[in-house]
Amino acid sequence: MTDQTMELLIDLHRKNKRQGPGSDSDTLKALSFIEIEKDKNYKIADIGCGSGSQTISIAKAINSEIIAVDLFSEFLNTLEQNAKAEGLGSKITTLKASMEELPFKNEEFDIIWSEGAIYNMGFENGIKNWGKFLKKGGYMALSEITWLTYERPLEIEEHWNNEYPEISTASHKIKLLEENGFSFVGYFYLPQSSWIDSYYEPIENSFNSFLKKHNNSEIAKNIVEGEKKEIYLYKKYKDYIGYGFYIVKKI
Repeated sequence: MTDQTMELLIDLHRKNKRQGPGSDSDTLKALSFIEIEKDKNYKIADIGCGSGSQTISIAKAINSEIIAVDLFSEFLNTLEQNAKAEGLGSKITTLKASMEELPFKNEEFDIIWSEGAIYNMGFENGIKNWGKFLKKGGYMALSEITWLTYERPLEIEEHWNNEYPEISTASHKIKLLEENGFSFVGYFYLPQSSWIDSYYEPIENSFNSFLKKHNNSEIAKNIVEGEKKEIYLYKKYKDYIGYGFYIVKKI
């Protein structure tokens, strides 16, 4: 992917509340699986935070000090503005860094959180690398694209196997987590509204203004066509594919 394509992709997504499927209720549901002590202040890393809708939800829900990590300053700037507007600036610190080269100490965090981002470095690679930053007894909560059925139509299987070869069923993801030192706490899959209402509709509503802003360039048009294809495939095969939310504890 060229720098210009990445720049335009960020421009398409940065004003949306979320850069992937999910909702505030999904975030709070995942958080409900964690045994929260009222008097404890939790140190949390939100990795691949994007514009940080989930970061703000967590900061509102529990006593916490959150380091929100993303590679792109455009998203972090939005998060900083939103956190300040919500009166949460003292609870949320942003960090521009690659999720593959995090400057954290071993066993530094009580909770590691990542919604829709771990695929960027691969699920197994991510849990192996991030796990060392988590205290023993600490929690990891991840949302990850997941097959909802054992068998799928060829069209959707070929598309996602090409886009993300590590895609698999929840049972396989849970097995990987257990093999890498985590105890299973909970799992649920995101409702279709978390895809369509929270993620796809805002993107679709911005296509025309995005194309106009970028003078209907070929790069802009290719980005829009790629997004349209993904949306079409999801709506056609939504009974076969979703996002799973995995909550585990380091043992």
